[in-house]
Amino acid sequence: MMILGWRCPVCGASGRVPCRECHAQLRAAGPVPKLEGVDWTAALLSYRGVGRELVARAKFRNQRAALAWLGRGMAEIVRANAPAVIDVITFAPANLSHVRARGFDHGALLARVVAQRLGLPVGAELQRGRGTPLTGRSAGERHGGPPLAPRRKARNVGAWPLLGRSVLLVDDVITTGATMATAAVQLRGMGASVVLAVAAAYTPAPSARAEIVMNLPGPAR
Repeated sequence: MMILGWRCPVCGASGRVPCRECHAQLRAAGPVPKLEGVDWTAALLSYRGVGRELVARAKFRNQRAALAWLGRGMAEIVRANAPAVIDVITFAPANLSHVRARGFDHGALLARVVAQRLGLPVGAELQRGRGTPLTGRSAGERHGGPPLAPRRKARNVGAWPLLGRSVLLVDDVITTGATMATAAVQLRGMGASVVLAVAAAYTPAPSARAEIVMNLPGPAR
């Protein structure tokens, strides 16, 4: 599908998202370490170089075409590799101050794309309390994750709104994994029997090699 006026979020070239030149510089995330409380975790891109720029500009500048491309790639990873049948998709909600400032929650937008591609329902199962954003904080400061809890409407459904269900958790970037681990605790407390997770990108260790290349989805036309 091609929409006139699309531009590469990274370099501004018109016609494809991302453009061929930027797409050639992307690197796949490779294996993601096991996260506490999560049965399976995967990510699309390495959060370095062009991959970092692509995800960051979608996250901070509401680049909807980039979000669509990222969501498509995340859905393809899930379809090909998820070890369990998924019942519902949800997301790790962004910091409330960021949502107010940007006018959107990028995690929710990514989750909707993934859900549409997989033909599955998506629900806002979690809510985020007030607290300092994790963006830019050190690994030690991220320990414990953000303040997440079941949404009020979910609690009103019953004590176990996700009882026996398999949940796919969507997020933008895995750094220490604290956000997904915290979200998994809450989802299991709501009755989820399986928690799978997929992110747009994973921040590799400083010493990790960046040459890993996989079959990433082609640029959107």
